[in-house]
Amino acid sequence: MVVLDVTIVNVALPHIRAGLGFSRTGLAWVIDAYTLAFGGLLLLGGRAGDILGRRRMFMIGVLLFAGASLVGGFATSTAWLIAARAVQGVGAAIAAPTALALITTTFPEGSERNRAFGIWAAVAGAGGAIGLILGGVLTDALSWRWVLFVNAPIGAFLALAAPYVLPESERRHGRFDLPGAVTATLGVGSLVYGFLHAASDGWSDGGTLISLGAAAVLLTAFVTIEMRSPQPLLPLHLFAERNRTGSYLVMLTAGAAMFGVLFFLTQFLQGVQGYSPLKTGLAFLPFTPILIMSAQFASRMVARAGPRKLILAGASLLVVGLLWLSNIGVGSGYLTLMLPAIAMIALGMGLIFVSVTLTAVSGVEGRDSGVASATLNVSQQVGGTLGLAALVTVSASATASQLAGSTGPALTAATRARAFSQALVHGWGTGFELAAAFGFAALVSAVFVLRSRRREPRVEEDVQIDPVDQEVVRS
Repeated sequence: MVVLDVTIVNVALPHIRAGLGFSRTGLAWVIDAYTLAFGGLLLLGGRAGDILGRRRMFMIGVLLFAGASLVGGFATSTAWLIAARAVQGVGAAIAAPTALALITTTFPEGSERNRAFGIWAAVAGAGGAIGLILGGVLTDALSWRWVLFVNAPIGAFLALAAPYVLPESERRHGRFDLPGAVTATLGVGSLVYGFLHAASDGWSDGGTLISLGAAAVLLTAFVTIEMRSPQPLLPLHLFAERNRTGSYLVMLTAGAAMFGVLFFLTQFLQGVQGYSPLKTGLAFLPFTPILIMSAQFASRMVARAGPRKLILAGASLLVVGLLWLSNIGVGSGYLTLMLPAIAMIALGMGLIFVSVTLTAVSGVEGRDSGVASATLNVSQQVGGTLGLAALVTVSASATASQLAGSTGPALTAATRARAFSQALVHGWGTGFELAAAFGFAALVSAVFVLRSRRREPRVEEDVQIDPVDQEVVRS
């Protein structure tokens, strides 16, 4: 449901823009308000589950998420909808890491956990693709408001069922690092706002510079707080293990690459190709089965091949798919451009999701499982939020540059409309090029940070080989 809520809204974006009067760059805040609150508060949500009980916090998060979704469906202004989406993100930040931590603590490392995370990744990918189809059905048959209303009954059912199917975890003593949570959330928010402000007002504008400067100060303060806090929101010892750090980097950059795909393609299919919301959702349908098959394949192969090889293969497929999309044009066909690119991206993300999740939680102590899971989610959501902001900025600049050289008072209305469509598509193609660069950064992170060499154990030590990260674990 958490992943579905990003994509289900994507399909409805053109209708939301028309209904509430969003600007083209401001429309990104419908996505960013959710992902920003989600990413910024994930660490606090994960730690809350560790301290207060994961099942309890899971139920609270789901109810907050569903309630904010219901309120957002009644929005009559841009500010109302953005605020509701932000509260949804808060609920998701509580529910998502506690769910992942429950899986981590329930299944022991090895083939059992590999299969569990294969299912986890498949469900997450399927949720994203199902959201596109469901969003199209609801928007066509009812209105864009129903893409938000639909979460209310689902959330209520989950909260009622949780006590019967989920075990409660042991509550641990500790306190919350509120200064760390505040500085992290405000720092990332300032950074995203700076990127979005640059799209409309330029990089030299005072508001842009102030936002980016504030982000630098706040994020530096966050790192300082975490280094000095006796119970930090983000324990820095989690980064002492090289493969775990590498998995966070891969998820950060892959998330930055992925978020712009749905945002741009949805607008291209509806605004340029004339697709209905339902037809747009169906166009993304192949994404689901391909990602599920890829995730299941990765869960079976990770113990044999190691996560590094699977991540390298996945990142390579992601880059190729995004470069394919960068060739987009006004007359681009679905079968020749979009379908092959979607297939490669789905294959790549299935391999990446399973491998980085297993690597990120491998060897983590039970007391830190919530925050370790949350950190992986943070990497994806913050990467996606910043990536989308950067892609929107670059795309808008490329569109404006193209329009400056192709419009004039002597042109007919039809010619101006065609020039505008061509400029939009040029901007989106440029955005896909940047997304491919983010995907390449994920590939580079896997090459230079992750390691897979198996060390030979010494005879006199009692050792075992961890099948997940293929490192020697000395007992």
